[in-house]
Amino acid sequence: MQHFRSPYGSILLTDERKRHILEFHPEVRMYLRYFVDTLAKPEYESRSVHDAAVVICYQYIPRRKRYLAIVVKTGTRPFILTAYLARKLKQDTL
Repeated sequence: MQHFRSPYGSILLTDERKRHILEFHPEVRMYLRYFVDTLAKPEYESRSVHDAAVVICYQYIPRRKRYLAIVVKTGTRPFILTAYLARKLKQDTL
């Protein structure tokens, strides 16, 4: 397990969620080191249209011309749901 500081509190990345990310989004493996900065100071943020407690934190990766998107369930014990690389931001950027 890992914890990351963020505007939403200390965010947990469980071993199970990390395995999920690496299995379904293997391209994220080389960007795990960016999680610290992306969660501490996201360049962009957007809320899920399906769950108001879910926020997507983004950081642009110029070399890949993609955004690292980290999906966080906020609340009393925030945790990472998943992470992936995206070509563009979700429309409802905060």
